[in-house]
Amino acid sequence: MKKIVLAGLLAGVILCILSVLGLYMTIWFLPGLAAQYFDPAFDTGEGRVILYYLHPFVISIALSWFWNRFKGALTGSFITRGIEFGIIYTLIATLPMMVLIYSAMNVSLAIVTSWFVLALVQGTVAGLVFEKMDP
Repeated sequence: MKKIVLAGLLAGVILCILSVLGLYMTIWFLPGLAAQYFDPAFDTGEGRVILYYLHPFVISIALSWFWNRFKGALTGSFITRGIEFGIIYTLIATLPMMVLIYSAMNVSLAIVTSWFVLALVQGTVAGLVFEKMDP
């Protein structure tokens, strides 16, 4: 259990840093996409902004547990296993949710695609961290 929590926390720190960097990169390089977040649908108020910073830790702890249970099924090199883990997570957990969100909410395909890419990056980076800490 200790190994799962430590790996999850380390991955959470890395994913939190990448999330903040991704936020700024979106503003700098894709201002049209960033402007869509000013829609009232994305107004969370001040009290819930902390959830943005907690999300990487929540997903990392969950993925760390998943890694611990699933790592034996992955084969190949360090990079291959990390990437495969990210792809599996993205296809199983994220793709169905992105289809549901796009079909039920008034969000652009660009936003949904960016969330899908974010999940792929998160899963892959977390997989690489877990592979390094708990092969």
